[in-house]
Amino acid sequence: MSEGRVERRLAAILAVDVAGYSRLMGEDEEGTLTALRAVRRELGDPKIAEHRGRIVKTTGDGLLVEFASVVDAVRCAVELQREMIARNAATPAGRRIEFRMGINLGDILIEDGDVFGDGVNIAARLEALAAPGGICLSAAAHEQVRDKLDIAFDDLGEQQVKNIARPVRTYAVALGTSPHAALPVVAPLPLPDKPSLVVLPFQNLTGDAEQEYFVDGMVEEITTAIARLRWLFVIARNSAFTYKGKPADVKQVAQELGVRYVLEGSVRKAGNRVRITGQLIDTTTGAHLSADRFDGALDDIFALQDEVAASVAGAIEPKLRQAEIERASRKPTANLTAYDLYLRALAQSYRFTEESVAESVVLARQALAIDPFCAPAAAMLGWCRALQRIQGWGAQSDADIDEACRLARQALEAERDDAETVCRAALTLFRFAGEAAMSVAALDRALALNPNAAHAWLIRGHIHASRNEPEKAIEAIERARRLSPFDPYASLYAGNIAAAHVAARRFEQAIEWADRALHEQPRMVAVMRVKIVALAHLGHMDEARAELSRALAIDPKLTIADLRERAHFAAPEVLELFVTGLRRAGLPEE
Repeated sequence: MSEGRVERRLAAILAVDVAGYSRLMGEDEEGTLTALRAVRRELGDPKIAEHRGRIVKTTGDGLLVEFASVVDAVRCAVELQREMIARNAATPAGRRIEFRMGINLGDILIEDGDVFGDGVNIAARLEALAAPGGICLSAAAHEQVRDKLDIAFDDLGEQQVKNIARPVRTYAVALGTSPHAALPVVAPLPLPDKPSLVVLPFQNLTGDAEQEYFVDGMVEEITTAIARLRWLFVIARNSAFTYKGKPADVKQVAQELGVRYVLEGSVRKAGNRVRITGQLIDTTTGAHLSADRFDGALDDIFALQDEVAASVAGAIEPKLRQAEIERASRKPTANLTAYDLYLRALAQSYRFTEESVAESVVLARQALAIDPFCAPAAAMLGWCRALQRIQGWGAQSDADIDEACRLARQALEAERDDAETVCRAALTLFRFAGEAAMSVAALDRALALNPNAAHAWLIRGHIHASRNEPEKAIEAIERARRLSPFDPYASLYAGNIAAAHVAARRFEQAIEWADRALHEQPRMVAVMRVKIVALAHLGHMDEARAELSRALAIDPKLTIADLRERAHFAAPEVLELFVTGLRRAGLPEE
């Protein structure tokens, strides 16, 4: 080759980057780097080598890979993304490593082992268009594989991308689906008012046809468990099973059934053990909201079905609520419904600051102005008043308390079957009106309808702890934690377990759980009070006084008299434990 001559060749280019890399690094730089290196070492590099790819360059958050064949490039990308879903199943959503991938076939320039040109640039732009966990192809790449691989593609149309003069026709890989089995296209059904979901038949990957009954039974149990979430519209099992053995595009299924969300999965078997995986997909965006994995033994099939069904229902409920909150937050203010305003109020309550909870009250009232019988909004207002009382945020008039109790009763009358609404209303009436028997009866009814309602178990545990039933309290709250391990209200779980340990006079354990709660919510005054009491009863007075100073900086109005008024619902012996501990730490009487 003469000096100055440029080498060119036709190649398939795969561009890869990590979705949310800056956020991951900002939260845990060392952990993110360690996780990325493990993915490269254990999965990425072996897969690329298996499909005859050459890593051209690496950056902190990405790769550029050259393949001689588009088929090899697409196979490699699809297998990588599917393996990443399995790897991420047990990882909290905020810590998952998710890749975006773009594939192009084009003419490239080679110099010193590196590659340049529009062929490379288009692959990089396609990668930017892909959703986390997704793959986008150019029309040139799609043309090479559309009849060679049993993979479905979504035509995204012409896309205008940065620094490329002409629009790029773009296709997205529909992971796990087959175009050859697509069902006939019918007119899309309108979405119902509620969030809507279908549980599709899971794939039987056990290699044993006799296990088909187990797989189908598992899906039926999961559908039943999710259908107990009364704020959801869930497609019946019989309709969902018309798709059995037909790996149709989830977007098409969603249009035909009139749902926003799809839960799909598979079951594998190794010896006497099975692995069940499930993926929750928002079909309007193609985003994977969660990917969970459950392992168990086949010794007791029915017990395993019950356990997996409860776990799946508990795992997807907070994901669905968060997805609905994000959907409502994107809507123009002029188009908000009562339900959208309730979702915005819910999101504000999760932030757990004085300002956000006050804003939640405003939003709940706006929802009730549109729909006076919106039970979730009515219960939300009382829930926020309870949070304000617990934290000492602002003065609450008798009219405020009367309004909260009136709306809580209204919510219970209007919505007797939605556990989320019931548990918020029950807490309001227990804390403000002292109606323990009525609150417990309402929670028992909700849990009979939906035993997977994590927040109902939480409030039940709170009532048990307040009534000096610590073992029942811990049992209920641990069940809530098991059902919703990544809950926005995780600090309330730990804080109530701490309070139960105080009631049981296990002060060391109370401090341990209080610290867990304060790690989640450092300004949670109710938990600070629990820690102060435990420290004082153990005789750790310097630490108790220091914690009291921190609590009074947030809640300066706190006194012994005020505590007695706020905690009037508690059993006398529990209240005296708190009063004695806080008095020893130096809390003033008036």
